[in-house]
Amino acid sequence: MKIIGARVLVVGMAKSGIAVAHLLQSQGAEVIACDEKPASQLPELPVPLVPQTPEAFRAKDLIVISPGVPADLPVLEDVRRRGIPVFGDVEVASWFLKGRILGITGSNGKTTTTALTGHLLRECAVPCQVGGNIGMPLASLVESSRDEHWNVLELSSFQLETIGTFHAQIGVALNVTPDHLDRHGTLERYWAAKARLFENQKPEDFAVLNAEDPATARFAGVTPAQVHWFSAGGQVPRGVWVAGDRLVADGEFIMPVSEVRLRGRHNLENVAAAAAAARLAGASLEGIRRGVATFPGVEHRIEFVRNLNGVEYYNDSKATNVDATLKAIDSFPGGIWIILGGKDKNSDYTVLRNPLKERARAALLIGAAASKIADQLGGVVPLEQCGTLAAAVTFAHSHARPGDTVLLAPACASFDQFDNYEHRGRVFKQLVADLKENSQ
Repeated sequence: MKIIGARVLVVGMAKSGIAVAHLLQSQGAEVIACDEKPASQLPELPVPLVPQTPEAFRAKDLIVISPGVPADLPVLEDVRRRGIPVFGDVEVASWFLKGRILGITGSNGKTTTTALTGHLLRECAVPCQVGGNIGMPLASLVESSRDEHWNVLELSSFQLETIGTFHAQIGVALNVTPDHLDRHGTLERYWAAKARLFENQKPEDFAVLNAEDPATARFAGVTPAQVHWFSAGGQVPRGVWVAGDRLVADGEFIMPVSEVRLRGRHNLENVAAAAAAARLAGASLEGIRRGVATFPGVEHRIEFVRNLNGVEYYNDSKATNVDATLKAIDSFPGGIWIILGGKDKNSDYTVLRNPLKERARAALLIGAAASKIADQLGGVVPLEQCGTLAAAVTFAHSHARPGDTVLLAPACASFDQFDNYEHRGRVFKQLVADLKENSQ
């Protein structure tokens, strides 16, 4: 659509909303913004702010919503009935982006896989930039994008459900497990949002899919692209897989699994996915090996914080759903003091019962979801109602023994007590850093 002179409303003034408002203004649109928060609680904005009322949505040529804004708000449904297009920031930013897109989605692992894919491409001198749901919003990458670039993007279901023409030359799906059901309603609707990554692909494009995840494998039936597979559990028809103690690509040796620095079997899947995607984008197998061997991981994802009195502390604040927490638990042999809780996302915590029974010494419960988690985990492991993260860290420090692990893997969103999962993770790390050697 024509942007110069277009009357645009941007809804939601978090980081991505601010970025797309600035982009549209630079492209000649007449942009205003709205947010449920008052101006005093928002950063300095590049465009005028109006109250988020029905009047703000009238006489507009385009409505752009941030990922945190539900796409099915009644006011947005009314706007659509009047023929006004409603898109998310990723769709709008893609109209102006140069270069090709390598898009990565999944319930878990997408931040690690996105960061690793960018690392592999840079190791092989393949021009790229990384962003989307990680680091810089896509709208902020437009100015620095170039025709020869790969834009390596982490993409959430919230971003994908509001696309139109967005086109990924390489699309990667890691897994689909229950998450954000408070927003999407059903697992099938959540799956459908993820599936949109593949709907605009062409026969010359590539879809990289997890052969071990049935929901992800279903995407092969909705994309016209060439399907490549990845697996941590054995050979696939075409792609990258783990064969015993070796990572291979179409049978060709890449590296020993022992050289992978990331913990957990799920990270072998992430490495295989990143290797498959990077290879399709032009990375060499030798460069992939060098990159995987030197990749330290990402902040807030099974991040080692400290060893104190023989107890190891790990920050997995990004485990904002149950499946991510299961993967975190599986990364340790036992002796876990796990910190659970936060803002519930209509999750089922009962699937944690057996893993916790096998590997945890206790579950330390915090936040708004603590009572629900206690009801669903009762009788499996000792439960301690700590309330706050600070109290949970103090309790764990007082009770953990040498050889144990204190693991923040909350299985919940953070918004009841923190700004976001990054804030929660930083607070945890500071609390652990402040613990004293001689306080036990």
